[in-house]
Amino acid sequence: MSRRPRRAPDPIDVARFDTFPKILAENARRWPTEIALREKEFGIWTAYTWARYNEIVRLYALGLRRLGVARGQVIGLLGANRPEWVWGEIAAHAIGCLSLGIYRDVLEEEAEYLLAHAGAVAVIAEDEEQVDKLLALADRLPLLRHIVYCDPRGLRKHSDPRLISQEDLMALGRDLDGAEPDLYNLEVERGQGTDVSILCTTSGTTSRPKMAMLQSGPFLAHCVDYLEADPKSPGDEYVSVLPLPWIMEQVYAVGQALIARTVVNFVEEEETTMADLREIGPSFVLLAPRVWESIAADVRARMMEASPLKQFLFRLGSRLGQEALARGQRSWLAETILFRALRDRLGFSFLTSAATGGAAMGPETFRFFHAMGVPLKQLYGQTELAGAYTIHREGDIDHETVGVPFEGARVRIHAPDSEGVGEILGQSKGLFAGYYRQEEGAPSDIKDGWLHTGDAGYIKPENGHLVVIDRVKDLAQTSTGVRFSPQFIENKLKFSAFIAEAVILGRDAPFLAAIICIRWSIVSKWAEQRAIAFTSYSNLAAQPEVYKLLRAEVEQVNDSLPPAQRIRKFLLLYKELDPDDGELTRTRKVRRGVIAEKYAREIQALYDGAKAVDVDTMITFQDGTRTRLQTRLAVETLIDAGA
Repeated sequence: MSRRPRRAPDPIDVARFDTFPKILAENARRWPTEIALREKEFGIWTAYTWARYNEIVRLYALGLRRLGVARGQVIGLLGANRPEWVWGEIAAHAIGCLSLGIYRDVLEEEAEYLLAHAGAVAVIAEDEEQVDKLLALADRLPLLRHIVYCDPRGLRKHSDPRLISQEDLMALGRDLDGAEPDLYNLEVERGQGTDVSILCTTSGTTSRPKMAMLQSGPFLAHCVDYLEADPKSPGDEYVSVLPLPWIMEQVYAVGQALIARTVVNFVEEEETTMADLREIGPSFVLLAPRVWESIAADVRARMMEASPLKQFLFRLGSRLGQEALARGQRSWLAETILFRALRDRLGFSFLTSAATGGAAMGPETFRFFHAMGVPLKQLYGQTELAGAYTIHREGDIDHETVGVPFEGARVRIHAPDSEGVGEILGQSKGLFAGYYRQEEGAPSDIKDGWLHTGDAGYIKPENGHLVVIDRVKDLAQTSTGVRFSPQFIENKLKFSAFIAEAVILGRDAPFLAAIICIRWSIVSKWAEQRAIAFTSYSNLAAQPEVYKLLRAEVEQVNDSLPPAQRIRKFLLLYKELDPDDGELTRTRKVRRGVIAEKYAREIQALYDGAKAVDVDTMITFQDGTRTRLQTRLAVETLIDAGA
């Protein structure tokens, strides 16, 4: 795709246009033919102008009104990142409703809790899979009166009266628009920036997710502060990859896109993401740390299959790039023999900004991309403050930090210890209005206008950058008095191409140990190249050769840690950690309490001197089928207990 020159933005006055529908209508009036959204389907990109975008939202909104959806009610959105998702969200706001985004891979129990707690009266669902999920909950969601489906394939067999197609919804909207042509504009004008418009679920690392109430006006004002810190221009290309229910995708794909008039691109399938990304050649991207880690791991895995010459050039280019980065420079030789082609292969040739947030990223991964020439910046924030409020500024990158606050945000450390480490407190213009239907009233984690984040960190005195260490409750100490951050060590481990997830243990225990999940796609390829026979994930993870491979990776991490914080023992888990099993949140954060309870026997084996632990458990697959798994997990000892 050809790259258009960047243009200076025509600023939108978010004090006047203080809701999503108002900005959309203004964009459609002033720039009707400019492209706003693009979607790939059946291999073809379909573009939607601002005028078409606004017209579809208008018909959605009037159709919902015709169905009897009233101001102040909740409309759910369930499915993958698609234009229909965004249309439904802004349509809900246009008629004074609250939007509730739900992750597409949500289980029925989670969907029931969220929709029941919110009292949703309608859901806009992507396809048959999501509709079936909702219909299975029919008797438990009496308030849910309408299910709008966008993809009709496979739905002719259903006759539930609550079902209505997207086309029929828009037809209802046209009828109402013909009868009352001023109704939509009047509804949009009734909306105020102080109205709660978004219910955004929190990560829920320790319990069920809460629903943060976000107001359009403060949210948009916060997006303006973000754009000042990390500018975007009209026509800049963005590829929407992270789930739209996540607060940061709301910022990038909805809030910033409306204000800066960037083009939001929706990929065809999750599996085609990297190919579609390369085809678009985005100006800026936002990817979760696990995605950046996966990209880095995939690059190193591909080099395993390359010719000896290419492997040599990769090692040389990487070394030269890292050495130049340490001097604050770029290596022309590394650029020539490696990085220019690598950026093109990944679709990063036109990047002016790249960001990551939602969880910590290890400095090793960060340096890898900076050496490559990717302008990666770390973010930090919370749902309750409308997402990120710190970022690295251009020319002020510190690989161990998450940058400095936006112009309209503040950060301070509460009750710091002798080393300056304490709880991080934050403020931003996007401060939420509380949790939806929380009976106890004002949230306990807001005090004097400051959000108590629950994260531990400190501010570097030399540059004012914020360093995030771990969750306060997760900072741990061994029984011998050694303090450590599990997350810090886990991130070092996950820089390995062979490690997908890791959980560091050691709280109130005599030493540190680890539960490790292999990266199936890469370890299986490694095993095939060496003619190692295996039948499944659990069988591969139990192979002695794989244990030897992972031992070398853990020992390399140990070499970079203080002796007292080194991992003494580890085992390779028989399965991947999975959000569907409650082991991770939907944003891939470890639920340590669940891990401690679910794998108590495996953890005990790491500390009681056992050489192995027998496992006899039931595995549930995504299609609902269950199978019995019996295996033996070896306990690998790296450092003798008496050392």
